[in-house]
Amino acid sequence: MGIRHWTWRRRAFAALAAILAVLVAYAAVPRRADLTAFDPCASARLETAMWRHYYEKQFVALFLDLYRLARAEQGFSPLDSARIAIAAARAARAFQPTASRHEAEAAIPLLVDYFRILARAAPVPVDTELAARTELDWWQARREAVPPQTYGLTIARVATLLYGVDGEDMRAYGITRAQAMAYRDARSAGMTESDWAAIATQLRASYRSLKRALSAPAW
Repeated sequence: MGIRHWTWRRRAFAALAAILAVLVAYAAVPRRADLTAFDPCASARLETAMWRHYYEKQFVALFLDLYRLARAEQGFSPLDSARIAIAAARAARAFQPTASRHEAEAAIPLLVDYFRILARAAPVPVDTELAARTELDWWQARREAVPPQTYGLTIARVATLLYGVDGEDMRAYGITRAQAMAYRDARSAGMTESDWAAIATQLRASYRSLKRALSAPAW
């Protein structure tokens, strides 16, 4: 009876180890992630949810939105999708309490971590330090009430660093996304369902512009 029990336990442990190995492999094995493979409508829907959950302080839901964007729209592994979501959340948290551009630089190392992971799926080599500083620049510009037409160009510049593409559609992407942010800022705590629907519409237009920019022939 003792030998049989020991044999059963060994088989159970072996089965559990095999299951854990499969789960680890599924989570950690690199995928062929691609930043250009996103669907504009799905990305806009996820980003709208991200904004809403952020402002409503639903941080677990926000993490899941970030995870789904990286996993479903960009093709990252489950592990890297989680790392992207964590890095983005940490950078935003570091930036939130700051009161000056100098203090805001505390978020730069965290943004560098974020862009280092994204860069693995970029179609061009990415200067992650420059991308982090450019990202922080428009975060701060928005806080300083710079017009969306201005900081929208900085958003477009971040995308250019990631995708290696520039042009009118890329600038339209950045400006339209900034205008959606300005729309939300103007309504603040008074946001309604129709306001969120309007933002989703603006973000769809923004992501469609980005998709066009990436689809344009190179000259």
